[in-house]
Amino acid sequence: MKIRSNGKKAEAPGSASQRRLKCRLAAAVLLLAISAALMALAAKQPGFAEWYSENIYPLFVNSLGRLWGLFPFSVSEIALYILIVVFLLSLAAAVRKGIHGAVPWLSCILLAAGILAFLYTICCGINYHRKSFSEEEGIITYRYTAQDLKEVCLWLTEEVNTISGEVDRDSSGVMTLSAPEGEGAVAAMHGLAEEFPALEGYYPQPKKLLLSEFLSYQGLTGIYSPFTVEANYNGDMTAYNIPFTTCHELSHLRGFMQEEEANFIAFLACIQSDRTDFRYSGYLSGWVYCMNALYRADHESWQEVRLLLTEEAEPDLEANSAFWDAYEGRISEAADKINDTYLKANGQADGVQSYSRMVDLIVAYFEK
Repeated sequence: MKIRSNGKKAEAPGSASQRRLKCRLAAAVLLLAISAALMALAAKQPGFAEWYSENIYPLFVNSLGRLWGLFPFSVSEIALYILIVVFLLSLAAAVRKGIHGAVPWLSCILLAAGILAFLYTICCGINYHRKSFSEEEGIITYRYTAQDLKEVCLWLTEEVNTISGEVDRDSSGVMTLSAPEGEGAVAAMHGLAEEFPALEGYYPQPKKLLLSEFLSYQGLTGIYSPFTVEANYNGDMTAYNIPFTTCHELSHLRGFMQEEEANFIAFLACIQSDRTDFRYSGYLSGWVYCMNALYRADHESWQEVRLLLTEEAEPDLEANSAFWDAYEGRISEAADKINDTYLKANGQADGVQSYSRMVDLIVAYFEK
């Protein structure tokens, strides 16, 4: 039987794969170009970053944040593990195919990089150039004296001493959380938003990483994932750190990316919380930062104030030091350098030292 031709030429076997390759490369280049353009615009036009953080970024929090917030585990953590496995398997397959597998594999890697760069830009990068929280709320830092700092440390010491006997503790005297930290953190942020409108909005519950030890080795208490708009935290660290850290990471969902600002917001959210363990976490965390600053500024004053801290708080400080000491090494040093470089690349000139700049904001807040 004769088969009639439809008049079309048979497609070359490689043409379809060639088209897919070109599409992947085009999409990757486009996404990377858009990301670079948006970042450049935000850096040169702060007004754009401010407008974006107030009008566009909340759409991603309310969509991606709500979507991935439905899962009780960190979606970004699971996705990372899956990506690592896929990367290794695809690399092995590309190696077996030789040169014919290398180009398609590289195009897929470039496309993945473009997608991640774009998600980072729209859910994080632009916000680094917006107006800070302290500017939004009129909290102005100033050049203070060692005596000013000492007064703040005395205030924080008094607050820690007052509340330290009210928190739950284990047999070693170390603080334990009285209720789930996720609900407490969301409630604390909503409570603070009543005083500071810039913090109003939707907050998904922060998530404890399944393998928190990865963060411990990097010396990290938590991490914000711009790819899934999730607030993740290290669930293995000493309990008094957890309320402060969860509020810190949630503050990034309001577009405040500077670390000293996030620390300051976490401090305020915790000390104004209805929960005793959150207030204790806020005051003790603030005490540690401010006392470290006083130690550098006036060692004699530091010694004087240090002796005033109640014995009930000592187990928490000792447990915290022992925990982080166990993870010190080359990995934590390398991670610290990477984080320092990342922060400086995003306009935070002090790098990892910016975390401690919350002391300036606490002093200004105390005086105000």
